Amino acid sequence: MAEMAPEDGELRSPDDGELRRFFVGLAEGLTAAGESVDRVQAIMQEVAAAYGAPETNFAVLPTMIMVQTGEATDTRVAISSRVRSSLRFDQIAELSKLLRRARDGTVDPVEGIDELNAIGESTPRFGWPLRVFGHGVLTLGLALMLFPSWQGAAIAFALGLLVGLLKLLRSPTLALIFPVVAAFISSLVVFLLADALGISDPLRVLIAPLVTFLPGGLLTTGTVELAAGQMVAGTARLVTGFVQLALLAFGILAAGTLVGIDGYSYMSSDSERLYLWWVPLVGLVLFAAGNHLHFSSPPRTFSWVLLVLVVAYGGQLLGGVVFGADLSGFFGALLMTPLVLWIDSLRRGVPSQLTFLPAFWILVPGSAGLIGLTEVFGADANDQDLSSALTTVIAIALGVLIGTAAYRSIRYGAQEIGNFHIDLPGVVAPLKPGTPGSWKRVFRRGQ
Repeated sequence: MAEMAPEDGELRSPDDGELRRFFVGLAEGLTAAGESVDRVQAIMQEVAAAYGAPETNFAVLPTMIMVQTGEATDTRVAISSRVRSSLRFDQIAELSKLLRRARDGTVDPVEGIDELNAIGESTPRFGWPLRVFGHGVLTLGLALMLFPSWQGAAIAFALGLLVGLLKLLRSPTLALIFPVVAAFISSLVVFLLADALGISDPLRVLIAPLVTFLPGGLLTTGTVELAAGQMVAGTARLVTGFVQLALLAFGILAAGTLVGIDGYSYMSSDSERLYLWWVPLVGLVLFAAGNHLHFSSPPRTFSWVLLVLVVAYGGQLLGGVVFGADLSGFFGALLMTPLVLWIDSLRRGVPSQLTFLPAFWILVPGSAGLIGLTEVFGADANDQDLSSALTTVIAIALGVLIGTAAYRSIRYGAQEIGNFHIDLPGVVAPLKPGTPGSWKRVFRRGQ
């Protein structure tokens, strides 16, 4: 094991129990930050090697972490099934700083556990008024990017403030039904005001205040995990993502049924939009600023997030011109993914989750799916609407996969695929006399 240097200057070697708990905590944090399970395993193997424990095994699922340390004859396992659902952006940034030190093996495991607990118990950088205002601003920014009318943008901003205020409530029971409640309230307001204010496309107005509930990252991460061979985790995330989309669609349909709107009112249209060229640019800046405030992002992340948003949105526009709206997200994801990974690799960069999630939301994987589901169930639409929504999600996930593969190939080169191998137990494993491992095993047998 790597030796740690405590505050008194004396060197000490951490025991397996301390390392196991520290490794479990780091893996929990990475999972709560939204990393794919294959990525969590790869990162944790680097950390384990830095602490002189390359034989450590990790089993990672979206809701469970298992860490096995020790040799084949004397193994210990630590399990945690209390993985948090998500971390704030400021917590992810602090976790990234701790992880960089852990990759160098310079963090005492006990002190690292204390730091992890401090990150989990930390309060947001901004107070609740700024966070609520930030949600309203990011909602307004997305509304301007979706080209609604001025009336629609104003309604979206007001609903963004309301949803941001409701999100302050911390209740495990409410968290399960909150997407439905938020979609129902927002839809009820929009449908009641649509005729009075002349809103011709209420569905697009609804997407903006519900954007932070859209599972774009969840669906894309699940697809990436399936491509990496992580069938359990990938399937679980995809099912969860589609269920969340269905809940949002149910909230919209419930409000429409209560108001008594006709099926055609669920269909998206292109009339009476703001086609001024500078409106989307203003929306991008507002969307980045709103994300910064609502998620309490560190100060240095704003410029990076804005850069990724511009690249993703530009790629989406280019793809829309060349191949149409269904595949436009592919080009946005393809261009922004290497940029996100490059920023994450910089010494003074920012974690990939802080730039990925906002980009996912403007690439509209979730919003296209939500519109598609609502049109399928609420209007006289055919299966082509649903398949179009699924094509959008798959196209963005494919763009992320290709972008990731291209970046890693350029940065790290081709990696040789490891052979299938299982370590034999010490009682039957061949020993080479005079090696440190042989003396350790003989000593343990003597015990």
